[in-house]
Amino acid sequence: MSTPGSGFKVLVIDDSNTIRRSAEIFLKQGGHEVMLAEDGFDALAKVNDYQPNLIFCDILMPRLDGYQTCAIIKRNAKFASVPVVMLSSKDGVFDKARGRMVGSQDYLTKPFTKDQLLQTVQQFGAAKQGVM
Repeated sequence: MSTPGSGFKVLVIDDSNTIRRSAEIFLKQGGHEVMLAEDGFDALAKVNDYQPNLIFCDILMPRLDGYQTCAIIKRNAKFASVPVVMLSSKDGVFDKARGRMVGSQDYLTKPFTKDQLLQTVQQFGAAKQGVM
């Protein structure tokens, strides 16, 4: 596990190569380890091996959408406590509520800035270490 102050293992799930690359660059600049997945099926295969501390998950993806992906991850006792932050280009109340229903802890609107992304990671890092 990561020690206080060290980087997080973050999984970014998004079907947009641009979003994945941006998130990877921002997170690595923030000192975090990053694993990328291009859809829900890809993510489910990687979650078990990578064991992330935090997951960013796009809502609109082909084959398995973000809500389904989040629900499957949360149903696994091993990953039920891993925070999932939904990513969407829409800033809708309905999307946020539906995300909460499947177990997501937060919601970030795309395109996000480096500061927004790192602030979100920091928020969950502080909560995990009982600092909040």
